[in-house]
Formats: sequence, C-alpha cells, structure tokens
Amino acid sequence: MTTTFRVEPGGSLRGELRVPGDKSISHRSIMFGALAEGRTRISGFLDGEDCLATLAAFQAMGVPIERPERNTVIIDGVGLHGLRPPPGPLDMGNSGTAMRLLCGVLAGQPFDSVLIGDASLSRRPMRRVTEPLAKMGARIDTGANGTPPLRIHGGQSLHGHPHTLAVASAQVKSALLLAGLWSEGETCVTEPAPTRDHTERMLEGFGYDLQRDGRRACLQGGGRLDACAVEVPADISSAAFFLVGASIAQGSDLLLRHVGVNPTRTGVIDILRLMGASIDVRDRREIGGEPVADLHVRWAPLQGIRIPPELVPLAIDEFPALFVAAACAEGETVLTGAEELRVKESDRIQVMADGLVALGVRCEVLPDGIRIEGRETLGPGAIASHGDHRVSMSFAMAALRAEGEIVIRDCDNVTTSFPGFAELAGGAGLGIAVT
Repeated sequence: MTTTFRVEPGGSLRGELRVPGDKSISHRSIMFGALAEGRTRISGFLDGEDCLATLAAFQAMGVPIERPERNTVIIDGVGLHGLRPPPGPLDMGNSGTAMRLLCGVLAGQPFDSVLIGDASLSRRPMRRVTEPLAKMGARIDTGANGTPPLRIHGGQSLHGHPHTLAVASAQVKSALLLAGLWSEGETCVTEPAPTRDHTERMLEGFGYDLQRDGRRACLQGGGRLDACAVEVPADISSAAFFLVGASIAQGSDLLLRHVGVNPTRTGVIDILRLMGASIDVRDRREIGGEPVADLHVRWAPLQGIRIPPELVPLAIDEFPALFVAAACAEGETVLTGAEELRVKESDRIQVMADGLVALGVRCEVLPDGIRIEGRETLGPGAIASHGDHRVSMSFAMAALRAEGEIVIRDCDNVTTSFPGFAELAGGAGLGIAVT
C-alpha cells in the first residue's frame, strides 16, 4: 500500500510554524563533519529519509555518529583519510544529492565502493557527475544508460582540473570541489549561473581555504577540515509550499520562523513577489555562516508573469509549488530555461502539467519549461505524483483554491524531505487526511 493524501477544498493558512531543517545543508553537514578532525555537533538536522541515508553511509564507512536527541547529530570526524571500506553497497534511497556528492568523496578513497538507490533514483542521470570526475582521474562505472548503480574504483590518483559547467548544477559543482580535497593541485569550477553555495560556505566554515571570484570557486588539494558547530536553518524549499499556499488562499496570514534565506536559494520569494505576493522578510540574521530570516506571508491576488531566466537556477526545486501559484494567478505564466526539471525525482514539467490538467488548468508543455493559464478556482481531481515528494506537497496546497477534494496518490516519499508535513499543514489550516 502507498500513502495517499486526501485534501478538502478551501480554507486558509494562519499562525506561526517552523518547517524542518534544510535538506541541502543537512546532507553537507554530515559529510563535512565526518571528514573533519574533531567533534562536530549539528543542531536542526533534517530527520528525513534522504539525509538519514547520508548519515547511514558514513556510519557504514566507520564514522562514529551519535543521536542524543531528535534533530541533533554528534560526529567524531575521522579526517580526510580515515574512512574505511563499507561492508556492502551504500544505499542512497531517493537522494540524488547524496549520490552525486558522494561520488566526489568516494572517488578519492583507497577502497572500491558501490552506490545504489531506489527505483526513482536508479533512473536519474549520473554521467553529468561521473564524466567531469573522470577528467580528474576518477574511475566510476554507471549502468548502461548512465544511471545507478555506480561502481567507484578506489586507489586512483586524482589531479586538479579547471571545470567549466555547461549546465548550472550545485550537485555537480559540489561533487567536483569535494573530489578536489583529495586531488593534487588546484581544482576550479566555473558555473554558467549562480547555484546554491552551501558547499562553499561549509568548506570555509570548516576552515578549508577556498577562493571565490564571482561564479568561479577554486581550492587546493591536501588540506584539512576542522570540526565546528553547525546550526541548520529551516528549509526554504519546504517553506515554499506554505509561501504558495498562503499566497493563494484568501484570509491567510502566516509566519514562517528561522528560514534559510541564502541568496542562491531565494528565487521562490523573488518570483512570488513579481507575481504580486505579499511576503515580508523580517529579522535578517546570520547563523553559522548562513543567512536566516522570518517570513511573513499573507494572501494577495497574483498575476501571471514571464519568469526571468536569471531566477530559474535560484528556484529550481521550488517550481512545482510555483506552478500551483501560476495556476491560481490571473493571466499567463511562462517558464523557459528549466531543462533541469526533466531529470529530478520525476519529469517535474510533465508530471505537474498532467496534474494541473486534471484540475482543469490549461497549460502547454515546452521542451525546457511550461506555459500555464491561471484560473479563479481549480477543479477537484485525482493526482498521480509519480512518487515525487515536491509534486505531492504542491498539489496538497492547490486544494486551498479547489472546488472539491483533491486526492494525491503515491505520497510515501514526502518523508524524504519533509517528515510531518501533513500534521504541520493541518495545524496551519489545511484540511488534509493521510490514508
């Protein structure tokens, strides 16, 4: 049996809440804590299945990790040369981030390793990481179509390389910088557009010398990481569902606490504001090298827009939710330049389009995006999420503007990024039942 969301139509979102910890930062905090010298304490850790897969992988490679309480992790790092061969394949579950970043880590180890994942992850392209790593001397075998499982040959002599990425990808950039830790000479990565920079910030936070110049990041191999405390802010990608829900539901007034507002991640706020959303960023501060703020969002009538291309990489994970906002806006919204959405946990362009059509929304799928014609209200309907957690949660919020119940099937993977979503959303006013 798979999990189904049944969401009643109408309502509004009100009150204060804090969504779970940032998934991207949680993944990286485990990796850097494991590879550092000394004890790292992580607070605000996301206890979702994706991040727990990363934690389990490093435990399997001999890293002592304690869980004294929920959302807290204590790691006794083994240093850059202290990992041990795992007893078997490392299962990354549904996490593309974990698999791609671990490619960079494992490419520099003296032992062989195998990375596997669930059915969804096993269909995702990995050559975009393995091919540039090969230029550094890594040997990684993929499946016939460039997909997992990945067999990583240890004992390779890595060398620094100047990489210029054709497609903006924080996961590829991070994998290459991580491999650079074990490489002789300098590794540089230049990206065509800004992407999330949590890896760069964390390298600096753990005391590693990193040179940044615009869209170029460089480091020398052979250094060391020093343990430090990490406080994980609330995930803006998880907050995005509530930003959209409160923006489309009349009478909504919601405060989201302690949300990470790293400028490489705030495209969702910028896009919603361009559409007319009322989002107030309050009490900006910096926690552990990451900017944090409280977000106050109230209902406001939205207008369709042509999404600026420079904002696309800054909101790549939030587009399923933004598509729901577009469906509830007056006029037409057009997105282009978002080919990356085709190779996420699902083909998010096609899957979201299919779901919107099921709710009576007119839309046109483009090779690299979508055109959505907004409606005053959405119809009831049944949605196939294709196991994509962001699709499931986006359509749950769509019910706030629906005329009848929305049923969303195959929602098991919501726990990969947002454990407790239904309870938190229900407490804020969404009429959601889980069956």
